[in-house]
Amino acid sequence: MLFQDGALFSSLNVEQNVAAPLREHTDLSVQVCLELARLKIAMAGLPASACTKMPSELSGGMRKRAALARALALDPELLFLDEPTSGLDPVSARAFDRLIRLLSDSLGLTVFLVTHDLDTLLAMVDRIIVLSQGRVLGQGTVDELKKIQDPWLQDYFSARHVEEGV
Repeated sequence: MLFQDGALFSSLNVEQNVAAPLREHTDLSVQVCLELARLKIAMAGLPASACTKMPSELSGGMRKRAALARALALDPELLFLDEPTSGLDPVSARAFDRLIRLLSDSLGLTVFLVTHDLDTLLAMVDRIIVLSQGRVLGQGTVDELKKIQDPWLQDYFSARHVEEGV
């Protein structure tokens, strides 16, 4: 699970944060846990120098990548992401989207994503379930959802055209 702001342990450095699930849920030695943590940190796109940094020393994007490394620590088949790009600038958000897509494709992960970010949605997902007002408004591909005659869905997907000046 990747929480919105990472939910890293403030008293542990990045390497220790990423190793925490390994130490908690496996019988691996401390050294092996730390080596695997460094591998996951690299997979998440962080430099080796990030390993010794405390969460308070990280930018928002680095915190998200550290949290992603921790979420990948136990080699999950299913990855839950809660608003993964919230708080990131557009360039960092798109880079994070590309990283998630790359990891999903290369590791065979199923990613369950909660987001309001239309760019993230369009870049990352294969299928969508739209929830609004306590009910499912639609499900399917982006193209299928765009065809549903619901005012909320029409407004949501037309927002991209407004932003782009189309």
